[in-house]
Amino acid sequence: MPQKPYGMICPITRACDILEPRWTIPILVGLWAGATRFNDLRREVGSISPALLSRRLKELEELGLVERITDPATGSVDYLRTEAAIALEAALNALAQWAQCFIEAEVALCTATVSNLMWSMRKQFVMDALPRRRVVMQFRFADPDVEYSIYWAILQPGAEAEICSSIPGFDIDLYVETNRVSLHGILLGRATIAGELANGQLYLSGDPVLARTMSQWIKRGDYALFEGIAMLPVMRRRPEEVVPQRRVVAG
Repeated sequence: MPQKPYGMICPITRACDILEPRWTIPILVGLWAGATRFNDLRREVGSISPALLSRRLKELEELGLVERITDPATGSVDYLRTEAAIALEAALNALAQWAQCFIEAEVALCTATVSNLMWSMRKQFVMDALPRRRVVMQFRFADPDVEYSIYWAILQPGAEAEICSSIPGFDIDLYVETNRVSLHGILLGRATIAGELANGQLYLSGDPVLARTMSQWIKRGDYALFEGIAMLPVMRRRPEEVVPQRRVVAG
């Protein structure tokens, strides 16, 4: 790693020497989440450049935290965690619990990009709780500083959720109007669906059954299960507060 070591005898600082460089821990978390291919890791990690990701993976390989496997038949490359990297899970879980409990909710939730948030949403839909047909949802974000404010989720039985930022050409079953802090808070257990609906940070329209059962078809992440999580204030008013769009819903 290019950073100058701390030069201290404490083993914690030696671990920091290895894990501190920017993007190192997010890359390990992306591998932990199941991404093994380069492009999948880029999507999991977010706004890292291809050159920097390649460099970090090479450094992690040299440190014995990542193993690079090449398929001789296809030439495809997979990056796998080594035993040393797997042993870090307990430490990463402890960091996650500390962040959930001791970092103020609005501070912790405001830095996620909407694109990364929607990419992570792919794994949060409970397909068995949805109708056995194609379901299309539109997510509109009221945040003023986003590249794309509207995303669509296409959910079909037996298939992975698809997330796109271009109009898919299907009728929309449910409109979800929110902001990144609100939706991020729901996924991480920092807020409840009922609370966000009540304080105007979340607005649902369209299929009444889908709107009523949101808590069944969207699941919270594993980090939402910690005790003592610092919650979002129930009554708050921010510039990105949702203003429901006027629309006519068929049926």
